[in-house]
Parts: sequence; C-alpha cells; structure tokens
Amino acid sequence: MGIGKLKKKRENVPAEEKMRSLVRQYGRGLLGLLVLVMIVHDVFGTHGFLAMRRTQVEIRKVKANLEALSKENAALAQEVKDLNSDPRLIEKIARDDLGLARPGEIIIRIPQGQTFEQSPVLKR
Repeated sequence: MGIGKLKKKRENVPAEEKMRSLVRQYGRGLLGLLVLVMIVHDVFGTHGFLAMRRTQVEIRKVKANLEALSKENAALAQEVKDLNSDPRLIEKIARDDLGLARPGEIIIRIPQGQTFEQSPVLKR
C-alpha cells in the first residue's frame, strides 16, 4: 500500500468512530423523540385518533337525523294515503281547521284564552 492510501484510511477511521460515538450517545434520544413525534401525530394529526372520534360522533348524529327524517317521511306518506282514502278524515279537517259546517249547522267559536266564570255554590 502506498502512503496516500494509508493516510485516507487513517482519516476515515476517526470520522467513522466519531459517527459511532454520536449514534451511541444520541441515538436512543433521537429514536425516543421520533417515537414521541409519531405518537403525537397519530393522536392529534388530521387523520389521527381525535379526528376519527369526531368523525364517528358526526356520523352517529347524521344517522340519527336520517332515521328521524325517515320516520317523519313515513308518517307523512301515511297521512297522504289516509287523506286520499278516508272521507271522514277530510270532513274532520274541514270542520276543525277550516271552520266549515254542514248545511243547517251553526258554528260557535270560543276564543282560546277565554273561560267562563262559574257562580259559586252557596252552602247553608
């Protein structure tokens, strides 16, 4: 071997030893820091645990809302069916809501807030 090659080997050895000592000295700390960063990202990140929980809660709310709307839709569909097929229901609505009457009937409306006073019963 030539003198130039020996000098290069000697120069490389201290650099490799420095790297090894740095890895030994700071390797565990860096690895721990990396693991900590990954855990924080998995919990608080945009697709992390907390974001997934919020999404699941929102999905449950939307499903409950959809179920309520489906029930309301079914009730309204039944009401439409009843209105199309039941003449007594149509007559009831006409009498109660619209104030219509049969020929010869008289409608007397009493305001909602008004009540009649009853005379006190006298006891002897």
